[in-house]
Amino acid sequence: MADTAAHVTISGRVQGVNFRYYTVRKARELDVSGWVRNLGDGRVEATFEGDETAVREAVDWCQHGPPAARVDNVDIEWETPTGSYTGFGVRW
Repeated sequence: MADTAAHVTISGRVQGVNFRYYTVRKARELDVSGWVRNLGDGRVEATFEGDETAVREAVDWCQHGPPAARVDNVDIEWETPTGSYTGFGVRW
């Protein structure tokens, strides 16, 4: 089972800049499970579960995102992992 979990909400210019694609790529590179999705208000939301070091690295990556993004704020909630995710993907 995963060591830790984080639920993040990212605001700024984070939609229309491939934020979800790059988040999936980074999470898979780190072997973190969970999901990412766009919200109707222009923010991006993600949940990461896995090894604590890897989850922290994924959350840190969200502080800047992909090259075309402008991240203004990242709200982070540390949670107890559920172990219910297999892999990492986009939620619609």
